[in-house]
Amino acid sequence: MSRNVVGIVMNGVTGRMGYRQHLVRSVLAIREQGGLPLGDGTVIWPEPILVGRSEHKLKELADRHGLEHWTTDLGEALAHPLAQIYFDAQVTQAREKAIRTAIEAGKHIYTEKPTAESLDAAVELARMAREAGVCNGAVQDKLFLPGLLKLKRLIDSGFFGQILSVRGEFGYWVFEGDWQTAQRPSWNYRAEDGGGMILDMFPHWRYVLDGLFGEVRSVYAHTATHVPERFDEQGRSYAATADDAAYGVFELDGGITAQINSSWAVRVDRDELVEFQVDGTEGSAVAGLRNCRVQHRSLTPKPVWNPDLPVTESFRDQWQLVPDNGEFDNGFKIQWELFLKHVVTGSEYQWDLLEGAKGVQLAELGLRSAREGRRLDVPALEI
Repeated sequence: MSRNVVGIVMNGVTGRMGYRQHLVRSVLAIREQGGLPLGDGTVIWPEPILVGRSEHKLKELADRHGLEHWTTDLGEALAHPLAQIYFDAQVTQAREKAIRTAIEAGKHIYTEKPTAESLDAAVELARMAREAGVCNGAVQDKLFLPGLLKLKRLIDSGFFGQILSVRGEFGYWVFEGDWQTAQRPSWNYRAEDGGGMILDMFPHWRYVLDGLFGEVRSVYAHTATHVPERFDEQGRSYAATADDAAYGVFELDGGITAQINSSWAVRVDRDELVEFQVDGTEGSAVAGLRNCRVQHRSLTPKPVWNPDLPVTESFRDQWQLVPDNGEFDNGFKIQWELFLKHVVTGSEYQWDLLEGAKGVQLAELGLRSAREGRRLDVPALEI
């Protein structure tokens, strides 16, 4: 079996998401399984080329995982003879410039979202990649979560009949950072540093809604900064200038209404950190990260509203669990494998930078909707 070595310049892997999900659980996991087989006796062998600002962190990370290639110079990394793909998991503010540099160097592009801070910049990156003829993709990992894969299976089977509505709940309490360390970096709560719930999560909701239910046609959003003061990594207080919660209503193709609440100031009373309830004429489902429960029309109970009597039935027990019917791999790793095959074999790949730009578009319109207090149409996006 021969190896097709594909060098991947990985920028931002000293951060939480870049390290855990993309380096360890995706790229290194592919290597641990012996590479990515193509079925013709060849395996794709991803070779990370780490790049970042901290020499100390990069060296420690490379030593920990036995990796050979790392540098603090992006130009040097892109010029590496093995480098074919540039991957970006930096903070949003640094992403556009780095991706432009990588496109100009002729590298294929794979990037976390949002792909840029503004719609104009995101569309320009997509245009540049297309004109340069490089493969390009944006991370849309939630489409590959077990819970949403099961939900997609239900949709494709016609289980719901006509889908009427989608309700999403996402979030958890992020500690303020004074008496307990915050679980997220402080820049997430400063608008001037590219933080904010809408900019972080509306790009996710765009590809989930588009990919599962129908194109988003309008948005109405309300934002809040529920926790106005937080404490950074050094224990210093700072003003939270970005929205830490966003409440959105979206109109989709086919008249479907979607409502999604996103908050870092909510305590969890759900089975999973994100859940989507889908209601249709023939049945309903509740899908999370891993599990999916259903209730068919023929098995729908008849609750009776009576505030004078205690509830004697367990509503959650009236749902059935959708079986796995197979093994589910890490969602980030699945998309990495698809992108690697796309680069090496030219196989079809639909989650490109234009799809990533749609997420930036929805975030931009969501922020504008919140400022102006009105519903806004979401026009079709083209390069």
